[in-house]
Amino acid sequence: MTISGAHFGWKNVLVIGFLVGSPQALGENFGEVSYRSKADDSMQSAMFYDPKAEEPAPLVVALHTWSGDFRQEHHKPVREWCIKKGWAYIHPDFRGPARRPEATGSDLVVGDIVSAVEYAKKATSIQHDAVFLVGTSGGGYHGLVMAGRHPELFAGISAWAPISDLKAWYYDNLRSGRRYWRDIVNSCGGKPGDSRAVDAEYRKRSPLHYLQNARGRVNLQIATGITDGHSGSVPISHSLLAFNEVADVKDRIGRKEIAFMTQEARLPELLEIAAPDPSFGDKQPIFRRSSASATVTIFDGGHEIIPLAAIAWIESIYAEQK
Repeated sequence: MTISGAHFGWKNVLVIGFLVGSPQALGENFGEVSYRSKADDSMQSAMFYDPKAEEPAPLVVALHTWSGDFRQEHHKPVREWCIKKGWAYIHPDFRGPARRPEATGSDLVVGDIVSAVEYAKKATSIQHDAVFLVGTSGGGYHGLVMAGRHPELFAGISAWAPISDLKAWYYDNLRSGRRYWRDIVNSCGGKPGDSRAVDAEYRKRSPLHYLQNARGRVNLQIATGITDGHSGSVPISHSLLAFNEVADVKDRIGRKEIAFMTQEARLPELLEIAAPDPSFGDKQPIFRRSSASATVTIFDGGHEIIPLAAIAWIESIYAEQK
């Protein structure tokens, strides 16, 4: 698996986001917890697994999807992997579904996620240079938010099918007829162009505008399926443009190539097809590029995460840092 970029020994946080249902009992070491958020001194909820290891353990932070909350089960394969490996795991609520000003990339959300990491470090023995973050869709979006706002906290961030620009996604949803444009309006206080204050909210909550802060400072995996935006809700342009913000100038993907891949759901003839990657199973990479400390992968799939590929990426970073 191709991994690009230097890894810094003092960074070990990984955040992971996914979808779905209610938690299963996993014994006394896993369950719902409450912690105090530094954002506003409120109590926030999370699902937490304490490995009770003799030595400090790595930590995985899993971020729920756009419409989900801390009880989602989409991240279950990663959680089970953490339990098997003896790693700590936390799945915070960070203000629930992204459909109101308090959620959706807000300062409160950022503070909640930072505080979730701090809670885990106080609750159990955490290897501070091995904390990771993973998210899908809305979780991937918030993964990019954290990459831009707090790259120093994480050893690696794995963002799957992420949104990178809320203004662009507002118009994407109007064109596709999907309901998420209403959530964006409710979160930002209006439609793009309604006022300077509203436009400022769109910009503040869109990681595309500050993701350059992560360039070379955190290992970043961005991945999405080639048909997303057709069969799914987030066009792949969001992932490709996000990569450009953290890539060296010579490695950035051209606007024409991005437009072609987004509209046609296939690779332009001038771009080389990606090498096979066993961790992606039957949804193999179509396009992959690495630069600085980031890698973008467009695979043969849709709006989804490939759990084994996310796990393989985390393991590769952890192995390089040991």
